[in-house]
Amino acid sequence: MIIPPLNAIRTFEAAARHLSFSLAAEELHVTASAVSHQIKTLEAFLDVKLFKRQPRQVTLTPEAEAYLPAIRMGLEQISEATRRVMYRQDAVIRINLAPAIAGGWLIPRLYDFYNQHPDIEIEITTSMKLVDFNRSDVDLAVRFGKGHWEGLTSHLLITDELVPVCSPNLVGKKSYPNSPEALLTLPLLHVRPKAMDWQEWFKVADIKHDALKMGPGFQSSPLMLDAVEAGLGYGIVSRHVIEQELRSGRLVIPFDIRVTGSNGYYLVYPESRHKDHKVELFREWVLGQIER
Repeated sequence: MIIPPLNAIRTFEAAARHLSFSLAAEELHVTASAVSHQIKTLEAFLDVKLFKRQPRQVTLTPEAEAYLPAIRMGLEQISEATRRVMYRQDAVIRINLAPAIAGGWLIPRLYDFYNQHPDIEIEITTSMKLVDFNRSDVDLAVRFGKGHWEGLTSHLLITDELVPVCSPNLVGKKSYPNSPEALLTLPLLHVRPKAMDWQEWFKVADIKHDALKMGPGFQSSPLMLDAVEAGLGYGIVSRHVIEQELRSGRLVIPFDIRVTGSNGYYLVYPESRHKDHKVELFREWVLGQIER
């Protein structure tokens, strides 16, 4: 069995992924010279050049391109095997997702999961950043996008469907719009990463606009919805994440004009965990919730 230095292998994978020794060093918490040293060690072991070193960048040699897929798969298998040894609590499923989809869609449905699987615990963490499966004990995640992430299997849960919302306390007041066009004169709350949502909505509503009267911007949908409930203005959000607010009457949709986007919320997990019992269990349950 020919096994190269594992630290050099890990360094090679990071440098090949980033095509940068400095970015690999940042990820691995070492210096760029340490990365260069590990690459040279691996090249000496293999007697093969792995990188073409150019000013301010590096590229893979043909030998490195052929070597990388097997190395990446091997590291993923080592990571998965290690994760299983370290986190042997098969009765715990760990899920990471964005705050909006956590409270607005998943949590209200978990009662059904616990009825079916009373002996299994679910741990939920929320984050605006993408979870790194190789550096955490997370089993599954829910991501927003087009469904394509390298090394991950994805299943569409919700298609993004944007609608305007406001507090019922505004209904009947002067600030309540009597037509979609009237929204142009009112404060429009928005989530900063999705500031273009209002423009898309007015386009679908076939309403011409030169400059929108934008209200405050927020870091996340839950923060924006708090402001909307407080009567600060009108927000725009995916309809699926406000089901509870609509049922309870805390929010209303002034005009049922919807924008169906090309993005959506996807259940994702590493391809290597497709047969994992916990992943299979939660995947089958949550996919069964889509039409509910």
